[in-house]
Amino acid sequence: MTLTSPGAVLVLGGARSGKSAFAERLVAETGLSRHYIATGRAWDDEMRERIARHREDRGDGWQTHEEPLALATRITDVARADRAVLVDCLTLWLTNLMLEERDIAQEFAGLLSAIAQAPGRLVFVSNEVGLGIVPENRMARDFRDHAGRLHQQVAALVPEVYFVAAGLPLKMKG
Repeated sequence: MTLTSPGAVLVLGGARSGKSAFAERLVAETGLSRHYIATGRAWDDEMRERIARHREDRGDGWQTHEEPLALATRITDVARADRAVLVDCLTLWLTNLMLEERDIAQEFAGLLSAIAQAPGRLVFVSNEVGLGIVPENRMARDFRDHAGRLHQQVAALVPEVYFVAAGLPLKMKG
């Protein structure tokens, strides 16, 4: 697949690594209209509080689009040459796909196609979950494996990849 969106970036990191804040800075630095595609679902009070905190931390100046499943379609609808789009996060999207028993390979292919065709700046945030111990249950192992494959596929497609730990970005590609 040929990349036609030279502004696409993947930002990986662990929980509370600073990856979202770094990704937000990448978007803000473009000077373009800022759009945020949120993939998380508010299943409980704690998640509702997290979502509210994220919105508050981002502040004004962002247009938020909530999309737990049809990410490729939403990217196609939102991405424009005069916009910077932040997708946070791919692993929450993967969780939603698994819970809905979607065809993971098909969904990944659709996402990659949307990335390749999207104009403007795209910044993807995702949790790197493959650095720890092997999970004890099958669903968790499947999640880890799907996430690893997704990250490899997106990283191969985009021109820039960062890994963030302790708030420090390490440029891995680009």
